[in-house]
Amino acid sequence: MDRTERLLDLVALFLDAPGPLTFAELRGAFPQDYSGSDDAAERKFERDKVELLELGIPLTFTPPDEDSPGGYAIDKAAYYLPEAGFSPEELAVLYAAGSAALASGAFPGQQDLAHALRKVAFLADGPLPPPRVRLELGALADTQELPARLELLWSAIGQRKSVDLTYSSPRAGTPTQRRVDPWGLALRRGLWTLVGFCHLRQGVRVFHVHRVRALALNPLRPRSPDFEVPADFRLDDHVAAWPWQHRLHAPLEVVVRLSGELTALAARVLPGPAVPGPDGTRVALRVTFLDGLVGYLLSLGEGAVVESPPEAVQRVHAAAAKVLAAHGGTP
Repeated sequence: MDRTERLLDLVALFLDAPGPLTFAELRGAFPQDYSGSDDAAERKFERDKVELLELGIPLTFTPPDEDSPGGYAIDKAAYYLPEAGFSPEELAVLYAAGSAALASGAFPGQQDLAHALRKVAFLADGPLPPPRVRLELGALADTQELPARLELLWSAIGQRKSVDLTYSSPRAGTPTQRRVDPWGLALRRGLWTLVGFCHLRQGVRVFHVHRVRALALNPLRPRSPDFEVPADFRLDDHVAAWPWQHRLHAPLEVVVRLSGELTALAARVLPGPAVPGPDGTRVALRVTFLDGLVGYLLSLGEGAVVESPPEAVQRVHAAAAKVLAAHGGTP
């Protein structure tokens, strides 16, 4: 029997079993696969067990006791996903967003996404209502190679395999050859960004995928990961999601007080540690582009006030005075 087929049959057998299965029972279910001496059969099953665990199958072993011979089983609570419980309207929004991403032609994991959309349509149990949303993916920076490169990076991230790429940076006159451990992908305003550890620079670097001129997966040890992603890695620390996160200046901690109707919206309008108080909610932000924060806060109105540091307070006052003067007012 083919190894992949045997692994699938093993999973099906474990899921159908009422309790743990002993190795003798497994050997009886696969007499040809686990034939030969006891040692050879056990070594073969150990290899299958390791591969199932690497695939994320929650295979566990229960030691024998007075009431049970013990054996192997799949933790069904960890294997099966809970019911999503989406409303028809939520399913419609999810389906519309996934369909727009799929239709863009440059979105990684297209087969996985298409499979997920079929499941969403199945869960809907009827036609989905039209979603009341507007989707703007932006003008995707497209090349003929971009979809294929995104798929390769998606696979490399999932398998934790390094990639060799030729990168054309606007700061360098000629393209450079890099070995990169890909940690994550981000799409912002139509541009795909790769974040990973660059072996050439010996540090975490950010790459715009449309500037990649050539890309190849590390062919060595195809079934073994090349790296581990640090536990504290966050894409938002490297790819700006808010205007004040562009890395133009040294980090500055800015405290903003939200009051009035903005108090209840603190988590949505300012992503940072929030401390409720009698006069509003204070949010601490790590800012690397102060002017980006100033413009955003002015758009929120008088309910958003910068309290510290003095540099940020003065910058807001100066910007507000310019706006007022432009409209004929007096500061």
